[in-house]
Amino acid sequence: MVVEEFVYLGSLIHSSTGSTCDISRQSAITHAAMQSLDNQIWRSRLTISTKLKLYNTCILPIFLYGSDCWTISKTDARKIDALDQWCLRMLLGIKWYQFVRNDDVRRLTKQPKLTAIIQSHKLTLFGHIMRMDDNADAKRILLASRPADWRRQLGRPRITWLSTVQQDLKQHYLTLPEAAIWLRAALCGG
Repeated sequence: MVVEEFVYLGSLIHSSTGSTCDISRQSAITHAAMQSLDNQIWRSRLTISTKLKLYNTCILPIFLYGSDCWTISKTDARKIDALDQWCLRMLLGIKWYQFVRNDDVRRLTKQPKLTAIIQSHKLTLFGHIMRMDDNADAKRILLASRPADWRRQLGRPRITWLSTVQQDLKQHYLTLPEAAIWLRAALCGG
């Protein structure tokens, strides 16, 4: 019997090897957690700073669990930021029919975008792996080259974790080799 998907250590592993299913699952769990606290916390008279502290300590870890290993497409990023906006609007008590711009919600809460938090976690993991010993399994797997007889499947290439890290580094004007050299220099102190 072949299984299409299963939950392992809290993450949904799907046969497509993508992260979209896990992102959807974590979004649903986060959405349910936000709704369960609606009457007790979000609609209460607590200050916004207290609500944000609760959001950052109780709600965000639910969504961010395992996010440093996700390969996020543009569609996934839009869904993640939409969930983030929905959570912040619920926290502030903003109804769907009120015309409040997303920028105003960000300004009121001073919260970074959820995709930016995920990007930070991903780059932290990348730095951790790159500082490992060259014989460490994680580093060898990450930097392994393809076999000489390997051929890519037809169609659009799949998004890999390393390609998303390269995109994230590009936003900081770094390439993968430059980041590796910089991390080695930072580790050696020179």
